[in-house]
Order: sequence, then structure tokens, then C-alpha cells
Amino acid sequence: MSITILFDNHNPGSKQRKLWGFSAYIEEYKLLFDTGSNGRALLRNIEQLGVDVTQIEYLFLSHEHWDHIGGVDSVIEANPNLTIFAPNSLSKNMIADLRTQSREVIVCDEHPQQLIPGLYSTGVQGEEAPEHALVIDGAHPTLITGCGHYGINRIVDQAENIIDNSVKKVIGGFHLHSHSREEIQTTINCLKEQGITHALPTHCTGDRAIEFFEEGFGEGFHVGGIGAKM
Repeated sequence: MSITILFDNHNPGSKQRKLWGFSAYIEEYKLLFDTGSNGRALLRNIEQLGVDVTQIEYLFLSHEHWDHIGGVDSVIEANPNLTIFAPNSLSKNMIADLRTQSREVIVCDEHPQQLIPGLYSTGVQGEEAPEHALVIDGAHPTLITGCGHYGINRIVDQAENIIDNSVKKVIGGFHLHSHSREEIQTTINCLKEQGITHALPTHCTGDRAIEFFEEGFGEGFHVGGIGAKM
């Protein structure tokens, strides 16, 4: 399975312009996870990274913040034949508009659910910034988070309960940019105790936290940025 970051505010060693936000593509499932903050930039990155936007079948939106849904209109205009997995925290008007522009919209609530075979929503979690994450079951179960507002350790616990297996890989924003050194280290130690062997922290994780992840995971650490793969 190949996961490619298409949009990111971290971008070491890549020609693409970094902008605040996050988006990734899971090739095996033809699924786009979030759309970053700028649709034109996302479509440019998609083309330059060799992804055919017309072949994407699914769009997973993690939460309502602009840096994750800002490119939705551009993606739908380029490919209206999408099934969209949207959190129920999106406005009713936005969900209604998405229904008129895409093949279908499946609204996810607080309950975990299978989206298609092998893919699950954790269920929408949290009150201040309601968000759901994507769980990929398989030989190396993987969790993708947009921002992880609910807490990456709590989200991993939820994911493992859903698939009744240990998550091995985490990728995305972990929302640790304002956390203390001690809190970041506790998070990393807990992830390792939970069975995580590979981590790609990016977006809102924070530069200091990313450095700690590199120290803590060693060979299991993956550098983020546009074009990065896991």
C-alpha cells in the first residue's frame, strides 16, 4: 500500500510550494484524504506527482477547518464522480451542496463504521473541533489523521478497537505544536506502547514535536512534506 502526501505546510527537498494544510492519496483505494487549503495548488501537486484526478473514487474529509476542506470545490469540479465521506460536523448547507456536486455523500457520525472493505471511519470525536480519522486495515494497519484534535493516543485506541488489531503506522497532523516537551515525549512513549512502529508526523504536529518523533522512532520515522510516501 502506498500513501502519498499531496499537500502540506512541510516540504523539505521538493519543488512544490508548501501551504498550510494537509492532503494525502491512498493509491490502493483510490481515496483522497482531505483537500488542503488551496484547490489550485492541490490540483497542480496532484498532476505533478502523477496522480490522475479523474481516477479518484473516494474523498474523505476529516473535519470542517479550512486547511482541510479548502480545495473541495476544485477537486469536485475536476472529478464530480466521487463518493464523499463527510463528518456530520460540516454544516447542513455544505453537505447539501456536496450532494448536488458529487456522486454521493455518506455522512459519518460519532459511531465507527466501515466505509468500504478495509477502510473505516473512527467516528467523529471531540466537541471543540469534531473530527474523524481514517483506519486502513491489513498487514500493517495504518491510521491517518487530519489534525488529531481528539488526541493521537486516544484515536489510536479507538482505531485498534475497531479493527481488533494493533495499529502499526500513523500519518498526518497530530496537533502537538503547542504542547510541552514532557507532553510530547509522553505521547511518543504511549504510541510505542500501543504498538506503533512507524510514524510520519507533519502539518500541525509542530517542528519541535517532529524532531522528538525522529529521535523516538529512529528508523521508523518518516519525513513529511509534499511527495513524501509511507
